[in-house]
Amino acid sequence: MPSSVANEYQFRYQSSRNRSSCPSRSTSEPESPAPPVTPNCDVVDQALAELQLQSQEIRQQQEHLVATTTTTTTSSSSSRKRSGWEIKGSKLSLNTHNRIRNIVEALKIKPNPEKPMIPLSIGDPTTFGNLKAADETMKAVLHSLESGKYNGYASTQGHDVARQAVAKYSAHQRSDGEIDPNEVVLCSGCSSALEYCILALADRGQNVLVPRPGFCLYYTLAEGLDIEVRYYDLLPDQQWRADLVQLESLIDENTAALLINNPSNPCGSVYDEKHLRELIAICERHYLPIIADEIYEHFVFPGSKHLAVSSLTTEVPVLSCGGLTKRFLVPGWRMGWIILHDRKNRLRDAIVGLRNMCGRILGSNTIIQGALPDILTKTPQSYFDGVIDVLHSNALLAYKMLKQVRGLDPVMPNGAMYMMIGVSIERFPEFKDDTHFVQELVNEQSVFCLPGSCFEYPGYVRIVLTVPGAMIEEACSRIAEFCDRHFKKESRNFIEHGLLDGDDLAF
Repeated sequence: MPSSVANEYQFRYQSSRNRSSCPSRSTSEPESPAPPVTPNCDVVDQALAELQLQSQEIRQQQEHLVATTTTTTTSSSSSRKRSGWEIKGSKLSLNTHNRIRNIVEALKIKPNPEKPMIPLSIGDPTTFGNLKAADETMKAVLHSLESGKYNGYASTQGHDVARQAVAKYSAHQRSDGEIDPNEVVLCSGCSSALEYCILALADRGQNVLVPRPGFCLYYTLAEGLDIEVRYYDLLPDQQWRADLVQLESLIDENTAALLINNPSNPCGSVYDEKHLRELIAICERHYLPIIADEIYEHFVFPGSKHLAVSSLTTEVPVLSCGGLTKRFLVPGWRMGWIILHDRKNRLRDAIVGLRNMCGRILGSNTIIQGALPDILTKTPQSYFDGVIDVLHSNALLAYKMLKQVRGLDPVMPNGAMYMMIGVSIERFPEFKDDTHFVQELVNEQSVFCLPGSCFEYPGYVRIVLTVPGAMIEEACSRIAEFCDRHFKKESRNFIEHGLLDGDDLAF
């Protein structure tokens, strides 16, 4: 029965109960003014009977509808029974791609057997054996293991003693130098820290702003979850500073966060205070939190200084990602962390979600957690200085040698452990693009760089600076030989299109 009809009957019934004409009314109650028309109680009873009958009919119709729907669903399900093995991968897994792996595996590589391979492509500083973890770091792990205290599960955020050690170690990230251990979340490497931050801040259909060129893992972590990656451009002629106008034009109501990688992989740039404040100002205007990938924060060359973006603002919340991986030369130990900088309490729900994320793997490696206090306090500064000397010396050598090579334009880094080198591909007409250039460099000279396309930046290649000095010199010599062999400076096509000037035509 329509609800309007039921309401009408209910109203009539309630009205009739309040009138003096019903015999059930007590004669001792004070009389109210007599209505002009006195309803008959039989009418009321009849209305109630009709109401009950129609309600019963409605219930029967509803029960029939539910039964019919159930039967239909069961029948539909039965018709869709599997007839064989039809197991499919999840959407998340099938939409997760590692750009470097995809590009590298597509290369047709056959290194020159007459020349030993020099892989300048691997971002693992321990690959060549010249850079090793400090003795103090190794002893700290041995002590943690022998203590027998760290064989069980820890809190999903990490052991208290480990988080206290990280809070003290990271005090420079706050202007007041005070970080509460409860603001530290331990993770399985910095990659895990980045994943937690992205998942805690962004939902499907939202977007995150990441640098271009930039670490391809940002895209890998977001794409499978239908989180859009929007690239803001870095400018090579301005030491890879962000294009602020282009960056701000990308922001809309669905932008969840700005990711800043400083120092940068692959660029080796280190932002000064002025540029960091410009980025902070954009976030203030648009109410955006910052994810700060600062895994290379201590890999800074002489003449440059790293400033944690969180030390420059109390208005914009910052999730800073770091770890042992690079500075302590132990990437395989998978120990990273997130420092929660939210002094205005603007990330309440997101931080709850972030802590929930830690329960997905029940915490990170507890043996390394137990070693953290000694690792972070007992590794001498002289050890860190020695690592920086190797990286800086290699950067200077590679820059000096490659700057003289026709068709190449290296950008001198100020930190991290990489160098980006521009390739004027139009001067090498035998090669279609940067990936083809890299492929043939391997085939002829057995030197393997990563093409800029791996970082969403074609027309460049990236080399690592962690190799022994003699090896970086040999690699640069081979690159120079390769470029000299394939460089074309008198191509009629170049002259017709004005790509060569008078100086280029002189031998």
